[in-house]
Amino acid sequence: MTPPQDSTPGGAAWTGQAERSGIAIMRLMVWLSLTLGRRLSRLVLHGIAVYFLLFAPRARRASAHYLQRVLGRRPGLAERYRHILGFASTIHDRIYFLNGRFELFDIEITGAELIDAHLADGRGVLLFGAHLGSFEALRTIGRNRTDRAVCMLMHAENARKINSVLAAINPAATQDVLPLGKLDSMLHLRDRLDAGQMIGVLADRNPSKDGTSPISFLGSPAAFPTGPFRLAAMLRRPVLFMCAAYLGGNRYRISFSPIADFSQVDRKDRDAAIAAAQAAYVALLEAHCRETPYNWFNFFDFWGELPAQPSAQAR
Repeated sequence: MTPPQDSTPGGAAWTGQAERSGIAIMRLMVWLSLTLGRRLSRLVLHGIAVYFLLFAPRARRASAHYLQRVLGRRPGLAERYRHILGFASTIHDRIYFLNGRFELFDIEITGAELIDAHLADGRGVLLFGAHLGSFEALRTIGRNRTDRAVCMLMHAENARKINSVLAAINPAATQDVLPLGKLDSMLHLRDRLDAGQMIGVLADRNPSKDGTSPISFLGSPAAFPTGPFRLAAMLRRPVLFMCAAYLGGNRYRISFSPIADFSQVDRKDRDAAIAAAQAAYVALLEAHCRETPYNWFNFFDFWGELPAQPSAQAR
């Protein structure tokens, strides 16, 4: 279990070794957490947060840059520490969520009636989130408090890595990850939606700079991927915004908000509907960042990822 780390150019030679080491550390942390309990094992998180605050300059700079945008002022050292500690806390709590230890948490849920309404016809719904708060809280709450499965859709390499982490925590959780990029990926996605599942997508990052739109976010344009919204339009599915914000201690707030319902959109109006849905998504993301600022976990220059010239598709 590791908070954000600096990237090293040309690091392919040690990537596999670092990944194996990370999984070994995760298994150790799982054992410690389940043996000692959440309160005692959380003590380790403070040391981890201090370490990365001192020795991960790239992540530290990205955190300060984001916090200055969202707070409207230069963040203090305590606020930057709180940001990294919040991230470490959600990773730590992943262990308990994926092992069904819900009694350890005080969880507030708002907007659940939106999911009920969209799932009433049994056709499933897309849940668009971001690297904001804890997706594990959303997935496991959905899996254990409703009769509907929740699946995470992600690119194949990310799916492989997250499945390795999930297997170290709880092997049963790996089935909840659906990889993109395979020949039958779209068929599996459609089948899961037709079976009434909820499909989660983190729609704030793109593996490349292609296929993005520049949208104002916390005061400056940032590159947001259009792919998730085109996928939703092609599948003609409703889309909700999802967030499980960590509020400190053992408290989380899970919330759902409407973004778009592409089942009601004609083909001729699709491009306009996609643009409107993406704008609504970014507006909701910004509102959640301002409400719970220490839940944003993109520890890189998010605004610097904007392409020099937007593609014709983005325009």
